[in-house]
Amino acid sequence: MRIIYINRRKMLQLFIVFVLVVMSIAYSKGLAPHFISVFTNNEREIPIYSVEVPDKKVAISFDATWGHQYTRQLLDILDQRNIKTTFFLAGLWVDEYQDDVRLIHQRGHEIGNHSNTHPHMSTLSDSQIREELNIATQKIKAITGKDVILFRPPFGDYNNRLIRVCRDEGYYVIQWDVDSLDWKELGVQPMVDRVKKKVKEGSIILFHNNAKYTPQALPIILDYLLDEGYEIVPVSQLIYKENFYVDHEGRQRPLTLVE
Repeated sequence: MRIIYINRRKMLQLFIVFVLVVMSIAYSKGLAPHFISVFTNNEREIPIYSVEVPDKKVAISFDATWGHQYTRQLLDILDQRNIKTTFFLAGLWVDEYQDDVRLIHQRGHEIGNHSNTHPHMSTLSDSQIREELNIATQKIKAITGKDVILFRPPFGDYNNRLIRVCRDEGYYVIQWDVDSLDWKELGVQPMVDRVKKKVKEGSIILFHNNAKYTPQALPIILDYLLDEGYEIVPVSQLIYKENFYVDHEGRQRPLTLVE
């Protein structure tokens, strides 16, 4: 008897082909699947770090947990260039700076969930994760009137349970592939150089709303991206909402239907 061994990569390829065939049949019968997410490792689920896009498009995001000193200055900088971004807000920040939440929304920026109390989410139970998600979203929605579909884990900390619970609750889990490291307060030029070196089509860039040098570095970075031909959009306008998979590097890719 001949035994055939198939490595993981081959198994993934075969599985994706199978999914595409099933989708093609479903579409031909008018039964289009609403949402498909495929992960490259059966033992680990991966959030979205970047996106495979057909054009020069990137997303800029700000995490807000403590302080608000520079928030309005950042909003003015973005307004000057007519750029819309995504602010991931922790519930504890929403409690303290409701006027800023309202202003972020009024200026046309997207708001994502950054948990309620900013814990290490991987240490929580399913019910505790849901509580963190739901309380923060309720606080945001009470001010903006809008639903929240994006979640960024505090500290970038996640595990399979977190991603599955988030998916069940209707959230896309968002990380980043370009970290400005503004929180280290290394100065303006290191931030600019780092973003320039790492950015590419489909990147999600991370800043913080209250980092010391971000107001000085942000205009330089934005102008560089615009000069390079990048379109800057909120995260939800960068990612695919359905029919996608996330590869082993966290890059979200569309599933192409079989013609």
